[in-house]
Amino acid sequence: MIDIPLLLAFTLAAFVLTITPGVDTALVLRTATVDGQRPAILAASGIALGCLIWGAAVSFGLGTVLRASELAYTVLKSAGALYLIWLGGKLLLKPRTTLQTESRSPSPKGSSAFLRGFLTDLLNPKMGVFYITFLPQFVPAGASVARYSFFLACLHVVITLIWFAVLITATASLSRLLRQPKAVQILDRMTGFVFIAFGLKLATSKIA
Repeated sequence: MIDIPLLLAFTLAAFVLTITPGVDTALVLRTATVDGQRPAILAASGIALGCLIWGAAVSFGLGTVLRASELAYTVLKSAGALYLIWLGGKLLLKPRTTLQTESRSPSPKGSSAFLRGFLTDLLNPKMGVFYITFLPQFVPAGASVARYSFFLACLHVVITLIWFAVLITATASLSRLLRQPKAVQILDRMTGFVFIAFGLKLATSKIA
């Protein structure tokens, strides 16, 4: 059972939330402008997989556990915050001057981009709490909450991928300019600052 007006309302809300700048957007933009389109696509894919896992976990009740258990939330939150701060610290303290410093071959760079995107989302318990509090509001009466919530999570992932595709395409024309050594350093440091800021925000957050 699909309630079209309710589904359209969710789509609009999810779109607004998706385009709001955050750590995922910073990661994809930085990867697209510095490393190129393929690593950016892999980073976006890693983020999408992390979202899907959270969507499935919420459907099976993990989101409820995180919302109810302060210990479980704190453990996962701390891991996510430390990961973001670690990534940000590396970018701030050791920004690259050329693209070759991260990897000499395309394969490891791609794997690294995918893993960064995946872990950034997977280690963020806010995503689970967001899904468990946001998705049920758009489940129509009579529908299976678990199945429909996962459907909405999948729709959110599709919207996210479309937005990332727009960002990656838009940065392609500027990639040559942004690949200059000074630009690489600035992008690394800006992204590092964003990662640390979001890591600290996550570390001090509480279950809503």
